[in-house]
Amino acid sequence: MAVALTKDNFTQSVESGVSLVDFWAPWCGPCKMQLPIVEELATELEGQATIAKINVDEQPELASQFGVMSIPTLILFKDGQPVDKMVGLQSKDALKAKIANQM
Repeated sequence: MAVALTKDNFTQSVESGVSLVDFWAPWCGPCKMQLPIVEELATELEGQATIAKINVDEQPELASQFGVMSIPTLILFKDGQPVDKMVGLQSKDALKAKIANQM
């Protein structure tokens, strides 16, 4: 299951290793298609990478901090630093490949 991040647990969740963070909102159509893919990755990559999600309606500060203008936006972090940013619906294979490249 993807970890729900807030400003309180964000830093400790992404500070080490590889993390994929999905910025989404419940009213966003493409986000509803992205979320099951993110959840599948969370199950498949458990123990290898952190897969997380941020509801931009509940955490606008984090969305602003990372310049999220459109959703879904997925940001890949390596040891706390953003290394890749993808806007729009992403395939599971594409996300897996990007995560693998950072491991």
